[in-house]
Amino acid sequence: IWDTAGQERFQSLGSAFYRGADCCVIVFDVNILRSFETLNNWREEFLKQADPSDPESFPFIVIGNKIDIDGGNSRMVSEKKARDWCASKGNIPYFETSAKEDYNVDEAFLCVAKTALASEHEQHDMEANMFIDAVISEVYQKLLQKLSREEGALVE
Repeated sequence: IWDTAGQERFQSLGSAFYRGADCCVIVFDVNILRSFETLNNWREEFLKQADPSDPESFPFIVIGNKIDIDGGNSRMVSEKKARDWCASKGNIPYFETSAKEDYNVDEAFLCVAKTALASEHEQHDMEANMFIDAVISEVYQKLLQKLSREEGALVE
């Protein structure tokens, strides 16, 4: 977990920290519209720096935080607007939280853990399948070569 607090000065360090990630969590403040408006920039920057093998299916989770402030009266980003954005990006899971009141934080991070583990298992399975395919291909090629040599010996 790497918390940049939305500070752009950390973007240049991204590639060193993003590579090998199993999931990306982007948190915004529901009371600051600009915080929400930068979600896409952070998502794109992460994908650029992390360079995952399949950017379209890389798992993200979005968290709208600080829902407790002013009883929700100072809220600038509606839950619907945030959910619509998440839906438009491939149905990214969305959680609304209050870190101050410890509301929905455990649920959000449980989803993060499950998503990261699932991603890691998928990556491992894909690598295992690629290895198995390579071994089968190599064995098949050797069999063909052996059969070819044996047929040549029979013809002579």
